[in-house]
Amino acid sequence: LQVDLWQPSSPFHIVEGTVADVRVPQNTTRSLLPYLQQANIQYTILISDLQQAIENQTGMRSHRNRRSLSEYNYEVYHSLEEIEDWMHYLNRTYSDLVHMFSVGKSYEGRPLYVLKLGKRSRPYKKAVWMDCGIHAREWIGPAFCQWFVKEALQTYQTDPDMRKMLTQLYFYIMPVFNVDGYSFSWTNDRFWRKTRSKNMRFHCHGVDANRNWKVKWCDEGASLHPCDDTYCGPFPESEPEVKAVAHFLRKHRKQIKAYLSFHAYAQMLLYPYSYKYATIPNFNCVESAAYNAVNALQSAYGVRYRYGPASSTLYVSSGSSMDWAYKNGIPYAFAFELRDTGHFGFLLPEMLIKPTCTETMLAVKNITLHLLKKCN
Repeated sequence: LQVDLWQPSSPFHIVEGTVADVRVPQNTTRSLLPYLQQANIQYTILISDLQQAIENQTGMRSHRNRRSLSEYNYEVYHSLEEIEDWMHYLNRTYSDLVHMFSVGKSYEGRPLYVLKLGKRSRPYKKAVWMDCGIHAREWIGPAFCQWFVKEALQTYQTDPDMRKMLTQLYFYIMPVFNVDGYSFSWTNDRFWRKTRSKNMRFHCHGVDANRNWKVKWCDEGASLHPCDDTYCGPFPESEPEVKAVAHFLRKHRKQIKAYLSFHAYAQMLLYPYSYKYATIPNFNCVESAAYNAVNALQSAYGVRYRYGPASSTLYVSSGSSMDWAYKNGIPYAFAFELRDTGHFGFLLPEMLIKPTCTETMLAVKNITLHLLKKCN
């Protein structure tokens, strides 16, 4: 039976007593459901007509009038072109706080844009790196990166916390890490996850950009098969996107104190390690930052996030960006798994963008302010 595994990302992680979310083609359900009943496996149908759900989300596109960038709507999902236009617009309009640059090119030749956000108050400042959209189908990620920038620019004058953050720190924000995959998820396959590099031997496209980093590369939780969703690639940093970001982070490793990566879905705040069950050296600082961030997040709408080391909280995976950042001297490395827990999965409705981003914003501010205080 051909199924697309949504949660967990790899069949290795399916063990007795766990929940798995799978997407199946319409014609497969007739054989799958009796099979589950026979095997005495309980199931719930979360979305009965996925095609309809996709059309509900993307069908409005054609009717949506492209309003001017000054009235940019942060409560809808945006295509790569719209996001890039928005970045150029901010770069022109807020030159005192925003600097846009590219760290390289994607496999298909697209620029890999990053926004540098912050007051140019002194020559040397600590920095926070944020990336969204490593996995193409997780659209709420790029929506949050854009939301964060909007909040920073709109509240900089009025919110003392935001003022402090932008005065004392730089934020490097990459709204779409996997630009080729994200674009493909808009044009061809809404549930595409990987990059779009070609594999000559297997005629399969793409590598999991979150299994391609040089930290216990292609060990547990990653696949050696090019057609798998968790394919680690032919070698570490084989993907130009990963290589470009790794190069930038290595170059600025003395300055960057926090690495935040935004994924979906599971409602979790994860920290290292992903690739092994072990306690990180600065566990107390990171743990208390996570605990406070999750409480801040919950204060908005009562949404509970689980938090902890990725290996024991989610599952073991090797070659992840978070572990790599931590191993390369960035003391605070976190991966957010945003809403929800499976009811909508990757198709989080646009009406939930605002609450999701509002609560996540509280967590990110909390981590950032924690960073500015000395933690022993």
